[in-house]
Amino acid sequence: MALLTLDHARLRFGGIVALDDVCLEVAEGSIAGLIGPNGAGKTSAFNAITGLYRLDSGDIRFAGRSLRRVRPSRVIRLGIARTFQNLELFPTLTVLENVLVGAHASSRFRSERERRREALQTLAEVGIAEHAARRAAGLPYGTLKRVELARALASRPRLLLLDEPAGGLNHEEVDELAGLIRRLRGERELTILLVEHHMRLVMELCERVHVLDFGRTIAAGSPAEVQRDPAVIQAYLGGELAA
Repeated sequence: MALLTLDHARLRFGGIVALDDVCLEVAEGSIAGLIGPNGAGKTSAFNAITGLYRLDSGDIRFAGRSLRRVRPSRVIRLGIARTFQNLELFPTLTVLENVLVGAHASSRFRSERERRREALQTLAEVGIAEHAARRAAGLPYGTLKRVELARALASRPRLLLLDEPAGGLNHEEVDELAGLIRRLRGERELTILLVEHHMRLVMELCERVHVLDFGRTIAAGSPAEVQRDPAVIQAYLGGELAA
């Protein structure tokens, strides 16, 4: 059963077509990938799902409910959280305070003490509890990526959108990230949609991969099927997927 559906989604900015009749389904409990060259429309899709952009036509449904007219703050409360390609943390706040920002988005009926306890548990879950009292400014990049992940998890999502989670990480950190994402999916019963340029991570993690190019879906299938698809290989101009 699909938890998230994009149904003939269209999005334009003047003469630029960001999403062109995109159809996409993400099964509940799965890890799905959304890939494509730069400018393919991947982040635009995330922004439309989370209410930052409004579709010109088509629909986005989450657990059977249309999101077309839902405010971003309401999208979070429905159970969708995301990370960003470029870190969107507050550098002068502590790691714990950054995570509490995410917790406040969906915790109107929880006490401050309960929110702090859960935030500390989330930091432990992603392996950075020892940094809770440190300011975000000056922490290693890989640690900051985990802070942002913890902040997204603090809102207790059903659907987690990860935008380039491996960006800027070394090989060892990418391997650790893969294990962490698998563990979080199992322990939290998450559904995950992953935008990523790190093809090895995508092919190892994802059960189904959707490929965009110039705002259109050019392929969808298992990682093995997508890797062999001539349209995908052409879109990447003989790059990593064709190797």
